[in-house]
Amino acid sequence: MQAYEFINNLIPPLKLNDKVALALNWMEEIRTDILPVVDESRFMGFVTEELVFSLNDPENTFANIPLENISCFVYQDKHIYDVIKVASEYHSNMIAVVDRENHYLGVVTMEDAISAFADSLSIQSAGAVLVLSMNMTDYSLSEISRIIESENTKILSSFLSSDPLDDSKIKLTLKLDKTELRHVKATIERFGYRILDHFQEEEGVNGEQERIDNLFRFLQI
Repeated sequence: MQAYEFINNLIPPLKLNDKVALALNWMEEIRTDILPVVDESRFMGFVTEELVFSLNDPENTFANIPLENISCFVYQDKHIYDVIKVASEYHSNMIAVVDRENHYLGVVTMEDAISAFADSLSIQSAGAVLVLSMNMTDYSLSEISRIIESENTKILSSFLSSDPLDDSKIKLTLKLDKTELRHVKATIERFGYRILDHFQEEEGVNGEQERIDNLFRFLQI
């Protein structure tokens, strides 16, 4: 799941000698509010719809305009996780992809990155989500898997983060292959694990927005 695999070839790059009017036309045609700018295969930064309107000068070129997020890029061999991390750091809906010689290859949109991330975490699969809290010293995915599998349930994916209720602990979010959690929850609690929350999902989740919503629930964003 490397960045270059998710390049969106429908997003064209602007050049430094292009006029602001062209950016507006492309944004309207592609239905985006951000476009990359390149100069002889070098990524120079992004131009946003907000920046374009603030200039109020359709004949101006991007060679005369300070571009945004000039460091909002990842190398082509970086994992999709790194794409999302960089996008979050720069609060950008688009991330440039370059090779190791810094030649521009294209962009990945946040929509595509989130879809890929959701796939990697089995968000689209039917099942349920279970959120546990524990000390880092008590964390053993193999032991937790053994407990869950004793109830004929399997872990499809897992995600570690800080516990919002206790900075000294971690939060383990698990995607399970069963929608019914009653017996699993009872068994986990019997082994001393604290359950923060759970989400029981419908069979056959469909639609891009539903997938994104489920991802946010999974990560507790």
